[in-house]
Amino acid sequence: MSVPEKISMHNFHAFLWHAGFLALAQNFMDVDTIIPAMLVESGGTAFHVGLMTAIMTGGSSFTQIFFAPHISSKTYKKKIILTGINARLLSLIALGIMLYTLNHEQNSIVLYLAFIFITIFSLGGAYANVGYVDIVGKAISKDKRKRFFSSRQIISGTAVIISAFLAKQVLTLKAFPVNYAYSFFIGGILLLVASGGFWSIKEHIASDFKIGTVKQFFQILRAEIRQNKKLKYFLGFINTQGIAISFMPFIVLYSKQNFNAQATDTGSFLISKVIGVVFISLLVLLVSRRIRYNSILIVNVLFSLVMAILVLVIQDLSVLRFVFILGGMVFSLYSISMNGVLLEISGTQKRSIYAGFAGAGNILPALFPLFGGWLIEHFGFRAFVMVYILILSAALYFIKKIKCQK
Repeated sequence: MSVPEKISMHNFHAFLWHAGFLALAQNFMDVDTIIPAMLVESGGTAFHVGLMTAIMTGGSSFTQIFFAPHISSKTYKKKIILTGINARLLSLIALGIMLYTLNHEQNSIVLYLAFIFITIFSLGGAYANVGYVDIVGKAISKDKRKRFFSSRQIISGTAVIISAFLAKQVLTLKAFPVNYAYSFFIGGILLLVASGGFWSIKEHIASDFKIGTVKQFFQILRAEIRQNKKLKYFLGFINTQGIAISFMPFIVLYSKQNFNAQATDTGSFLISKVIGVVFISLLVLLVSRRIRYNSILIVNVLFSLVMAILVLVIQDLSVLRFVFILGGMVFSLYSISMNGVLLEISGTQKRSIYAGFAGAGNILPALFPLFGGWLIEHFGFRAFVMVYILILSAALYFIKKIKCQK
């Protein structure tokens, strides 16, 4: 059953409302720059940055295997998404209150509570994402999906440019930790406004694919891997290219340890990342009808490799900003392609469960940041980058095997 054109367009705009205000919020709680910088200034080490990155990237995605059986059994997913958003909102406000009320000498308490709130924030996002993939597939007609993903990135990038400069000003407005408290408060308010887009969504088509337990989930996973060869290679791709999303927090750590980067530099890194997001999103939107996902995936791997090589050769803090431009491009391409490829390889009634499969495929992205933190502390940043390059190169094999039609 296809979604009526009128409802599809209504949902198209509702999703873009959410994307726009979420983008405004994201700069004030950016997982690649703001949060790792906050941890380092709280006394965090490479281990803490690795643990935080593991929680917020692969770790949170991995938990989708536990959420998927419950969520896929729900006929409608709108309440699921709103529950996840509310968890993120409350944890963000709590993180801001904690930073505002505790003084700089209480770093150990800040680190401990920060990880609790970051975990809740990440789990809320993972919980909502399983339902998000399903509801996008049902609420927006198939011929508008690639346009939606690209438009979402353009609107998000434009909003992020505006808020990036505001976030940079907030970071320099007060000293640590009050500056980060203000940043998280603003992010929470904008996240609340963004949730209005999901309240407006009309979930026209019901889901009738049911699953009972985690055990049944893995049984279905094994069966789908046998029947759908693309799924196996898709999981291989996630476990290799997926580590690229966890790279930027380590660059923030590198900049503070080797170049003594300050809050204003963190703001500059954020703006550089945004420039990369907007530029590549606009480019993909312009050529979306003439380029396949396979090409996007290959380009993203190449950008990720160049980003790693540049970190090894750059000796100046101001030049390091160009790495964050590439990082923004990698993040954007990954966001555009991941959801699109997932919708292409999944069946009409199995989108939620395939989102859970994607979570199960995040084993290496969940473990790599932890291993990376240990590697940096014992062997240095260069060894970490070399291992990163080796794993990332393997993604090209899996991309070749996926063979996306769109």
